[in-house]
Amino acid sequence: MNIVMLNCEFPPIGGGAGNANLHLLRELSGKDGLKVDVLTSGPNPGLSSEQFSANITIYKVGLHKRDLHFWRRTEVVEWLIKARDQYRKLLVQNNYDLAHAFFGFPTAYLCLSTASRLPYIISLRGSDVPGKHVRLQLDYKILGPLFKRIWKNATALVACSEGLKARAVTFMPGLSIEVIPNGVDLELFSPDPTPEKPDTLRLLTVGRLSPTKRVEMLIDAVEMLQNQGVKVQLTIAGSGALERRLRQTVTRKNLADVVRMAGRVEPEKMPRLYRQNDIFVSATMQEGMSNAMLEAMASGLPIVTTACEGLDELISDNGIIVRGNGPQTLAQAVRALYDDWPTLDRMSKAAREHAHNFSWKNVAQKYLNLYEKVRNETNKS
Repeated sequence: MNIVMLNCEFPPIGGGAGNANLHLLRELSGKDGLKVDVLTSGPNPGLSSEQFSANITIYKVGLHKRDLHFWRRTEVVEWLIKARDQYRKLLVQNNYDLAHAFFGFPTAYLCLSTASRLPYIISLRGSDVPGKHVRLQLDYKILGPLFKRIWKNATALVACSEGLKARAVTFMPGLSIEVIPNGVDLELFSPDPTPEKPDTLRLLTVGRLSPTKRVEMLIDAVEMLQNQGVKVQLTIAGSGALERRLRQTVTRKNLADVVRMAGRVEPEKMPRLYRQNDIFVSATMQEGMSNAMLEAMASGLPIVTTACEGLDELISDNGIIVRGNGPQTLAQAVRALYDDWPTLDRMSKAAREHAHNFSWKNVAQKYLNLYEKVRNETNKS
């Protein structure tokens, strides 16, 4: 089987989708009878290629990227223009069975013009499905009709969670959408083998610092806990558009000793960071399926989060989903675990156990099954 895989982001560019793509490629490496060409982006101008493995080649279209983890509209357009030419060259040079695009837009837009001769699969990731994303409301309004045309012409649509599938169906009713979740590396991310109840409850949140993540709500919750006499510390790992404002908020509230702004943490340092904390906290209003939550679970961290889509598969007896949208409810949930360490310990063990349902090996096999299904259906027609 010969596949062309497209993703506008790939490490070091981007976030969850690039990370998921990277792990999928690792599982597909060395598969007999499978050849994969990946078309993605690079942080510097120019076209480059690298041999990821014997059966996987990555082609990177270089951009004038200002921020590795934030896409300006001009950069999206630049990628579309440059990647389109390379995509056409790849199709001329190779006889592909199908295309697999991460993101319905911008990535799968490239597949639309070749849909009549090359079937394509779309992996919906979250921001590419119209919803509550604050910054993209105008984009959703303008590009909504194009999104529907891209989706309608796809041979298969995949959402990374049941919640994202429900959002997609709300946007375009009647579509058949499969669910293939994100995975987690259970060897890389593992619990502290000798956990002890700390004097200070250590909270961690990980992700892009964008309005959708509502990190200020976490800071407010920590301030409330401190005022209640709870010994607590919050580490915020990530960078983004709101980083400067959040730092100012921490300073204004005199929380510099309580809230640590870690900035972007290198991937190889993340397993240790998870193990150094007790609870993963989130105030996000929208998720596809959180890679950070999966990593936290594999590291034995209970989850305390506001309610949003993408949580049904992740949280049962391993965390608390608060139904209110204010910092008070988050503070109350954290305080409940602070006052009941045995429950926190049980949730920690349950988190690790639940993470075993999300191996990248299983994710890769589900995609391989889908590839085979698409190829068989195409051959029949």
